[in-house]
Amino acid sequence: MTGSTPGSYLLATFEGGGSVAPFITMARKLRARGHSVRIMSDICNRQEAEAAGVEFIPWTAAPSRPARGREHEPVDDWNMPTAFDGFCLMLDRLLVGRAADYAADIRAELARRPADLAIVNDMLLGAQMGCESLGQRQVIMACNVLPYPIVPGIPPLGPGLTPAVTPEDHALHAEIRAGTMATFDAQLERYNRVRAGFGLAPLEHLVDQIYAGEKFLLATTRAFDFAPEEMTEFVQYVGPQLDDNLWSRPWVSPFAEADKRPLVLVGFSTTFQNHADCLQRAIDALAELPVRAVVTLGGAIRPDEVSAAANTAIVESAPHNVLMKDAALVVTHGGHGTLTKALVHGLPQLVIPHGRDQVDNAVRVTHRGAGLSLDPSASVGDIRAALVRLLNEPAFAAAAMAFGERIRSECATCDIVSTLEGLVRQEGRLIA
Repeated sequence: MTGSTPGSYLLATFEGGGSVAPFITMARKLRARGHSVRIMSDICNRQEAEAAGVEFIPWTAAPSRPARGREHEPVDDWNMPTAFDGFCLMLDRLLVGRAADYAADIRAELARRPADLAIVNDMLLGAQMGCESLGQRQVIMACNVLPYPIVPGIPPLGPGLTPAVTPEDHALHAEIRAGTMATFDAQLERYNRVRAGFGLAPLEHLVDQIYAGEKFLLATTRAFDFAPEEMTEFVQYVGPQLDDNLWSRPWVSPFAEADKRPLVLVGFSTTFQNHADCLQRAIDALAELPVRAVVTLGGAIRPDEVSAAANTAIVESAPHNVLMKDAALVVTHGGHGTLTKALVHGLPQLVIPHGRDQVDNAVRVTHRGAGLSLDPSASVGDIRAALVRLLNEPAFAAAAMAFGERIRSECATCDIVSTLEGLVRQEGRLIA
């Protein structure tokens, strides 16, 4: 407890794959310091929250998936022709389309029991609005790199851009940043009508909703991100929150102890992105290599949708942090959690992005020489060629080790709980 009286924290997130585990990790850390912690999320996250020792409150008016799996996904972005179209669909159906429901739910929970501070997922604009309408103190937290184009110098999310160097780069980034703002603002009039229903003034831009928070926390590191030297005080890196998913099953290796072939971990999205075919091509590419491979399906792909090779073990789930201690290489879709865990373990990666923030995560690896990236349509031969390079060219492993060391060093200085306690203490509710 470090000499402070307990505080009350309400965490709000949703079942979006990588949007859950960081909040569970944060909740566990807060609880370990003696604080009162609640998590609002989809009903399927109850077991994880309670396993972390915190109270769980499901969304009721807002979407609340009863179980993980494609049949319960509220947004079928995998059916859209491009990642941009998928994002627009999510913005329309969930972030803005259900904003009033998220606002109503969090208002009801705060009326039931107030909190010293709410920590709200950066995508849940409606929950942020609900807190704002009550004058509830809140911070916003992203479980990945910055999705909003609010910090000059950070490449705008979407195309997988590296930092701008030339005048042409800067012009391109400015153009994409303006386009991103316009995409958000296409929903502005609709969103402002919802705000009016809660007695709130209209916003000038949709992304301005995040400024209802006192801070915008990035659950990643400057070392991983393309962070400029000077950052606005509003945005703060607090380090990745990297506990394994609590629904992961214990790992028992099917391989003989004497089998010393390199271990390759293959882990794609825990939400459905129509990636079974790509996963099978990765398995087929590994089949001809002198390696052991473990494929974790993560609940998104059914076991009967892929076929194992002789050197491959396919499991529903397994704790990645455990497997990575023995792995030589990771093949991933580029979700922030899996990708960052691999870097912390100093592992090179083959990243095969399927949309969302994954292209931008991938370029942060490839730009540092710590891996390779392929299109999800890549052939078995192309995947195998990339795997051979990553396994046989020592520069990738060396770069991944150096990159991981920079991330680990920064993580050692991050303390998300102290950051949150400090914010509450400023209000005088904690006694140091």
